[in-house]
Amino acid sequence: MSPYPQLVIAGFRRYATYRQAALAGLTTNVVFGLLRAAVLVAVLAERPVVAGYDVAAAVTFVWLGQGLLTVVVLWGDTELATRIRTGDVVVDLGRPWDLQAALLATDLGRAGFAVLARLVPPVVFGALFFPIRWPERPATWAFFAASVVLGVVVSFGVRFLLNASAFWLLDARGVLAVWGVVGGVLSGLLVPLAWFPGWARTALAFTPAPSLFQTPIDVFLERSAPLGALAGQAFWAVLLLAVGRVVLHRGSKRLVVQGG
Repeated sequence: MSPYPQLVIAGFRRYATYRQAALAGLTTNVVFGLLRAAVLVAVLAERPVVAGYDVAAAVTFVWLGQGLLTVVVLWGDTELATRIRTGDVVVDLGRPWDLQAALLATDLGRAGFAVLARLVPPVVFGALFFPIRWPERPATWAFFAASVVLGVVVSFGVRFLLNASAFWLLDARGVLAVWGVVGGVLSGLLVPLAWFPGWARTALAFTPAPSLFQTPIDVFLERSAPLGALAGQAFWAVLLLAVGRVVLHRGSKRLVVQGG
């Protein structure tokens, strides 16, 4: 039997074990969501609509972003880099599986738990106290679910490459820290990319960054053609996974375990 479905389940169970940590993280997400919503509402009090965002759309943007933060994940994933640095990756490479596929399966299981514990509750909380713009077309819910899955895969592809840099750098924490800072801005987590200057939006369209947060949120808000948005995410997912395979192959060829 293929180990990958079992790894998806194992990833779900692994993160479901830390329920108190999930509750603490959820509380933090809600608090920051309130702060971010208050800021955007204050901005829109001066101008009712900014780049197509009214109060309802902006608030929906905030709560979806807060919920997706732990589903998609920008920072905190250093597992592969740590195993490369300690040499434990040698064991992983020797197992009867594809290491990249195994890590992706585990990450999808993690994301599945995060949807239930960290995405749904903030959106429900936001809907209780703020005007939320719900999709008008039933099919949008399915498109949004697919977009979130693709966003997780794109995020995994980026994180895999950053972690794999440890094959050459030994310590990838600096690279991951830089991504943690710029990723939130470039992916549309902090403010809508529609509020960026035209040249910046054009430049970001040639990167995978919007696929992480802005694209799923745009699909939910029905601001973009869903099939085109999903196609763009799928392109980046396939490209990043393909590059990741090449990097893993080359990195494993030059792997040197410290001390032996």
